[in-house]
Amino acid sequence: MAQHEHDSEQNPRSDHGVGHDCNDHTHGLANLDSEVSEPDPPAQFLSKQSRRAFLVSSGAAAALGADYAVGFLRNPEQAQAETVAAADSIRDAGNIHILKATPQTCFWGFFDKTLPPVLTIDSGDIVYVEALTHHAGDAPDLLMDTGVKEVYDKVTDRGPGVHVMTGPIAVRGAEPGDTLMVRILKTQPRLPYGSNIAAHWGYLYDAFKKERITIYKLDFEAGLAQPAFAYDFKGRPLYDKAGFVTAPDAASRQPFKTKVAIPMRPHFGVMGVAPGESGRINSIPPGPFGGNIDNWRIGAGATMYYPVFNRGANFFIGDPHMAQGDAELAGTAIEASLNGYLQIFVIKDFPITNPILETDTHWITHGFNEDLNKAMRQSADQMLKFLQTKRAMSADEAYTLMSVAVDFGVTQVVDMRQGCHAALPKSLFLPTPYSS
Repeated sequence: MAQHEHDSEQNPRSDHGVGHDCNDHTHGLANLDSEVSEPDPPAQFLSKQSRRAFLVSSGAAAALGADYAVGFLRNPEQAQAETVAAADSIRDAGNIHILKATPQTCFWGFFDKTLPPVLTIDSGDIVYVEALTHHAGDAPDLLMDTGVKEVYDKVTDRGPGVHVMTGPIAVRGAEPGDTLMVRILKTQPRLPYGSNIAAHWGYLYDAFKKERITIYKLDFEAGLAQPAFAYDFKGRPLYDKAGFVTAPDAASRQPFKTKVAIPMRPHFGVMGVAPGESGRINSIPPGPFGGNIDNWRIGAGATMYYPVFNRGANFFIGDPHMAQGDAELAGTAIEASLNGYLQIFVIKDFPITNPILETDTHWITHGFNEDLNKAMRQSADQMLKFLQTKRAMSADEAYTLMSVAVDFGVTQVVDMRQGCHAALPKSLFLPTPYSS
């Protein structure tokens, strides 16, 4: 893969984020038959301009050697062609960039469309990016290494929110009205521990009237997280300071008596693009630009779509999680630093107004509002719009389909602006040979 020259304008804040050629990412892809022709685009879905990007997203897991469940298309020949297209795209990526989390590439607790990018890439490039947890201070002896500590020590401009973000990443050619497509190729936990806090913003705080931190040990090989110990938070009247560090105290760390093992579902709680609004925006509530969506499905093999509001899009990532249940009831997930490989595309003919998630098996729309009922309504309105504009269904057909086949869920209830999601199974739509 050709390596682009490092642009002088791409990184006004530091010299980090230099593109780096990593040929090892194509290992295992060379045996795929690159001569297989790509299929016609699914009817009533995408135009030819974005067909390749769509095939890449739906075939990502297969191209990386993971299990692949045919979702949108059920014809095996077309599914194989999708896999080949994904493999070719990874091989043909113009560059693979490395973006480490440093004091020069991280910002903390806010979104601001005027924040200059630390890296500029081309559509289709792959970025290895490090994302840090803002809860490393809950057990600094276990959740911090030298790099994490440096960010905590040197990034002192924080708030009004709490999340550590890496970026922004500008994408050449992205303009307002476009859609940014972000494929999560792979995730790698940084350290073998994570933290969960039953916080004052948690849903049942009125019943507990205290804040308690539980530290989980991560077994990467088994893919499981087990509670190591817990303690009541007493460092401040409330856990209300971004990046607060609690000094290790063996006497206060109590064993977790019940033997449980939590399946790890590594994902990024915060991803998105620079918002359309001006000024510094709190990182806690999600919005049309993405941000703190906290959907545990945004992990390896998934693809996120974001409406672009500013030139270059200015993508960011943060708030990594090891596991989370829908609702994120106590206030947080298992918060732990996480590295990821992302492939980022600009799509010109797939206009959207709210973030959309694609998995191997589902399309998922989101709704956000301080009122959970209104968040639910927004997720339903977004799904109705998706079915009408992307599947060319009538409103009547879409409405009945949503009632009998779309699953609605509570994404989270702890981020000021609550979230709901609507999950549409891809398998509902029969390919042409089977549709009559």
